[in-house]
Amino acid sequence: MIAKGQNIAFQFYNKTFNIVADSSFNVDFKDKISEKSIHQFYNKVNDSNYQSLVNTLVQYKNENQLNDWFYYQLVRKTVQQISPKEDNYERYTLYKWFLLVKSGYDTRLAIGNDHQLLFYVWSDEDISDIPFFTSNKKQFVCLNFHDFKNANYLTDKVVPIGIYIKEAINSFSYKVTQIPDLNPADYKGKLLTFNYREKAYYFNVKLSSNLQTLFKNYPIVDFESYFNIPLSKETYSSIIPLLKKNIKGLTQKKGVDYLMRFTRNAFLYENDNDIYGKEKRLSPEQTLFSDYSDCDDRAALFFYLVKEIYNLPMITLLYPTHITIAVKFDKPIGTPISYKGENYYVCEPTPQKKDLKIGEISPSLRKETFQIVYQYQPNKN
Repeated sequence: MIAKGQNIAFQFYNKTFNIVADSSFNVDFKDKISEKSIHQFYNKVNDSNYQSLVNTLVQYKNENQLNDWFYYQLVRKTVQQISPKEDNYERYTLYKWFLLVKSGYDTRLAIGNDHQLLFYVWSDEDISDIPFFTSNKKQFVCLNFHDFKNANYLTDKVVPIGIYIKEAINSFSYKVTQIPDLNPADYKGKLLTFNYREKAYYFNVKLSSNLQTLFKNYPIVDFESYFNIPLSKETYSSIIPLLKKNIKGLTQKKGVDYLMRFTRNAFLYENDNDIYGKEKRLSPEQTLFSDYSDCDDRAALFFYLVKEIYNLPMITLLYPTHITIAVKFDKPIGTPISYKGENYYVCEPTPQKKDLKIGEISPSLRKETFQIVYQYQPNKN
């Protein structure tokens, strides 16, 4: 039971987050999941003194410029303090839904097979691996499908709950433009090494396992969103300045070649299906953290490094079984890929049977068709 005005504090990334939850906000939920029982819970919580709690959450979000995905993590941690997931999953889910709704997000509930309580949010972004339904031309994607391992959302019947909150008008974005400040004490060094022009290079990169937790249930997003996920400040400061130092004095071509071979050779390759049992796209920092990575992960890391250090125009080439990056240089290099009147040159960041130079395409791909799934123009992004 939460006492009136009791302060609840917990660690949220690099800060202590303090909330005050009024005792009236403590509403039991022991009924079987149904539209009626959910309505009753909502009415009781809606009559409570919840506004100061919501104000604190939204104020923290705004002050720390949290992207929606990280704001949802804040809501999750807050609810875990009030109604632990392991004690009453349905109550935990209802509180998450309520706080997101009162934060302005158009969020819905639905009942799946076996009375599973499903939790959706409006997002019209291209999310490829999450169950969804459409209502009034809006796409609602499921935020908690991963909690039900045996559910089949392609065939299972899902019944939306008819609760609509007029102030809940905002869509939810999965775009990550800034990593929250993590606790510096949680970072540990990881040694990366590769050889370039018969010289060994070593990097002691600072990485935090908390970053893995941040992206634990992060979905497969569109390529523009995926390729623009940044590094955290600690990781950035441990690798980007050193990379810049190592390529100082090199020509543009040789500098990009260095970054290409770093991305290609500093990590072991393994297919996602063999590691995770499904397709999973790692952010650049996750790729640095992980022991293994595939072509998606390396393409994203290489894109980030070239963008951060040289800020050159790039395109992403998607083949049926591969993805790679082509860069626009000041001078022609090898065989170009022409796109919208500009010439780009493939820089393969994933190990291939042949040691490919800039401008060379793997022989196995030369006759394959590809799509340009993302174009980066420095002055337009």
